[in-house]
Amino acid sequence: MTDINSLCTQMKTQFADGLEQAIIANDELTLEVKPAHLVTICRALRDQPEFDFKLLLDVCGVDYLHYGLDDWQTQSTTSTGFARGVTHSPIRDNPSKPTRFAVVYHCLSLTQNHRVRLRVNVPDENELIVDSVMAIWPAADWFEREAFDLFGIVFRGHPDLRRILTDYGFIGHPFRKDFPLIGKVEARYDANLKRVIYEPVSIEARVLEPKVIRHDNRYVIESDPNDGK
Repeated sequence: MTDINSLCTQMKTQFADGLEQAIIANDELTLEVKPAHLVTICRALRDQPEFDFKLLLDVCGVDYLHYGLDDWQTQSTTSTGFARGVTHSPIRDNPSKPTRFAVVYHCLSLTQNHRVRLRVNVPDENELIVDSVMAIWPAADWFEREAFDLFGIVFRGHPDLRRILTDYGFIGHPFRKDFPLIGKVEARYDANLKRVIYEPVSIEARVLEPKVIRHDNRYVIESDPNDGK
């Protein structure tokens, strides 16, 4: 088994034409793959004995619309403690390619005991199309359908690409950052029509604040009068 630094060097050398960058962060290897080279690189990772990534663990979509902004836009809290929303990852600190959507793949090699993350940045926000890897890893079937359903990412070559989690006739993609948390419609049973009807959401959206422990009399620890005696 080669160490992660040697593995990174080997992949950067072999896939130089198909990678935007390769980064090791927190002892994890991430390859940013150019969309046109995704299938070629995935097949090589699966078939070459020195890699042998036979197992696809996950495929998911990512929306970076609000990436890097504070999670809580309030006056009573600060960004301290919310580093996940304000701390930039070295993987995304690449101003030359500020794409909104990406597809992420997690692969495992049981024989080499290695994990690798592949990230494909979708260059066109208005045409979210990425090649399917089902022909390489059949396990990608439901994963790609989930990403299609929740983010609207189309996987070219998928044999049965349709929604998998949302209801029939659902409009929009609920994991996109601009999709309202309260949804767009609500369902209720109409006694007069004797059927379920859909209407615009009637509740008002509100911003929640995180729980903050303040230093007041509720948290004062009374001292023991016997201390020091």
